[in-house]
This record gives sequence, C-alpha cells and structure tokens, in this order.
Amino acid sequence: MDLLHVNKFYAPELGGIEQVVRTVAEGMQRRGHANRVLVSVPRGRGRSDVVSGVPVTRTGSLGVARSVPLAPTFPLRLRRASRGVDLVHHHLPNPLSVVSALATPPTDAAVVATYHSDVVRQRTALRFYRPFLRRFLDRVDRIFVTSPRLLEFSDVLDPHREKASVVPLSVDLDEYGPPADADAAVDLPGDPARPVVLFVGRLTYYKGVEYLLDAMESVDATLLVVGDGARRADLEARAARLGLEDCAFFLGRVADETLHACYEAADVFALPSVEPSEAFGIVQLEAMAYGTPVVNTDLPTGVPWVSVDGETGLTVPPRDADALADALSSLLADPDRRRAYGRRARDRVETRFGRERMLETMEAEYRSLVEGGGDGS
Repeated sequence: MDLLHVNKFYAPELGGIEQVVRTVAEGMQRRGHANRVLVSVPRGRGRSDVVSGVPVTRTGSLGVARSVPLAPTFPLRLRRASRGVDLVHHHLPNPLSVVSALATPPTDAAVVATYHSDVVRQRTALRFYRPFLRRFLDRVDRIFVTSPRLLEFSDVLDPHREKASVVPLSVDLDEYGPPADADAAVDLPGDPARPVVLFVGRLTYYKGVEYLLDAMESVDATLLVVGDGARRADLEARAARLGLEDCAFFLGRVADETLHACYEAADVFALPSVEPSEAFGIVQLEAMAYGTPVVNTDLPTGVPWVSVDGETGLTVPPRDADALADALSSLLADPDRRRAYGRRARDRVETRFGRERMLETMEAEYRSLVEGGGDGS
C-alpha cells in the first residue's frame, strides 16, 4: 500500500503524537509499504527531508497559535500529496489538517483518523472548530481511538461509533524492559538507600506535577522528574519552597541510556495528570514494561485503562495530593504488593500493548479499507 501520514509536526520535533506518527510510518515501512509524511514546521520556510528512510514534506509556517501551525500552503500540499496514494491517515487533534482536508477535493484514497484526545484547553476556539471537526469525521472512512474509555466519554465521537475501532498505542518490548546487561549502570542523583518515585513527561499544565511535589512532602523517597517544558522553572521553585531540594531532582531531557536507567531504578512510577489532554499516557507502558507499578489518576480517558487500579498499580482522584501521597507510600511500604503489581504490569503490556500487535491491527484495518474501496469523500 501507498500511505500518507498527516500531522502537525514530525521528528525531530518532540511530542507524544509525533512519536506515534513516526512509529506507525517506520513500522509500515518495515512491513513493505510505501510511506510519506506531510506536516508543518513550527515556524519558517518549508522543506523536504528523509527521516529513517521515510520522506517528509514540511510546509512553511508563520508560527503556532493555540497549538495550531499557521501554514497557509498546507491545503495545497495536502491536495498534491493525496494524489495516487491508497490511504491518508490523519492524527487528531489537528485543526490544520481537518480544515485543509475539507478544503481539498475528494480523491480515491481511503481516509482514516486516529482520534488521540478531545480538544480540552482551547474551549472558546472549540466552538468555532467543532462544526468543521464534525464534518471531517462524517467524511472519514474509519476512526481509530486509543482506548475504549475515550470512545465512551467523548461526546464528539458519539455520532461515529459505528466506524470507530479501538487501536491502543504501544511500546517496543525490545527497547523497554529489564536490561540484559546488568552492569550497564548510570549514576542517578539521590540517596541510593531510598526508594525511587519516577515521573517522565513534558512539564506542561495538564501533567499535574505540582500535586506530585506536594505529595512528596510526606513520602519517604527520592523523586526523579524526567522531561522539560514551560513549567519547569515554576516547579523547581515549588520544590524549593516545599524543602524538597535533597529528594526531588529535575533531570530535564535525558539520553536514552539515562532514561532506561531511571525506569530500571524506579520502585513506583507516577502519572499525576489532571486534565483529559492526557488521553493515554504511553510513559505508563514504558514503566510497566520494566515491571514497575503505576500510580495514575482517574481521568475520563485511557489513562486508568492502561494501568488498572488494584491490578497493575493504584488510581487516585486528580488534584488530590493527599491521596497521591497515600498511594505512593502504601506501595513503597509493601514490596510484595509492588512485585505482584509489577509482574501483572509487564504481562499486561506483553498481552495488549506490544508494538507489533498495534502495527498488525492497524495494517489489517488499512487493508480492509483499501481493498474494500474507501471512498475518501
């Protein structure tokens, strides 16, 4: 099959959806399909390049407003790129590709969209965007959602359930998991005698790291915070005000070797997200692949479906630092329960969230549409 993947940005730009698009494009390439990617640059002139063998067209952009690239040539580029392909795969939320697709004449290509999450923060803009999104979803042939909970709770998806399929995100089990070389050690900050709580992710508004810091006031453990973002300085200042300088360490963006060392060192993984913008939490899968229990929050998204309360970890209410502290402390004080949750976590990843399983499911969906004649209308 000849496949076109459409998103806001692509590697080396960082982001959860960007990583998913790259995983799908490179995975389909390994499976023998022709792939190309259409995205924007965050700002500046457009260009074309090749990333790990995948051709990427990056349209020029005047900048980014409300998380949307201002790329005036994107509709024209989408029209050209869609000619002659078998299937176009959009990743949402992305108003740029939605409006561009509606402005582009129909082709013979099948059209699918992965619906990663609802638009949460830009509520005013959503009132204007929703009619376009509704028309776009009416036109696509298939909608992939990353979890059954997202399909259940999203009112945007309600009218389209009959053409929605659950295709969970994944983790590469050849990359994540206990290392084969136990001597490949990396020095990490903190007292090696203390247990380790780990957070990995962008330091942005919906991650809830401030509640994790508040919780750590009463948790006897080292906290490692891996990731960077606009809120890092504020969070570091908060940690200092709470007197956590000797137990909370902000590592920023780290090399893969250090990231894997953090996962290996962690006794508990924390995902304290507070908004439905956290639709899945791939980092949970990464931790679970190491046999690490997870403490997450009860969001109306896939987050508590990925790691299940009382099975692979504990789930607490969002924005509840006391409940978060109690969950972390209870797991740290009970090694047997930690190990039991950790074994189930690894088993759950192997059974449901392996990389090849995701690619096989997606490839089968592609084939059914292409061979069945998706109308691309």
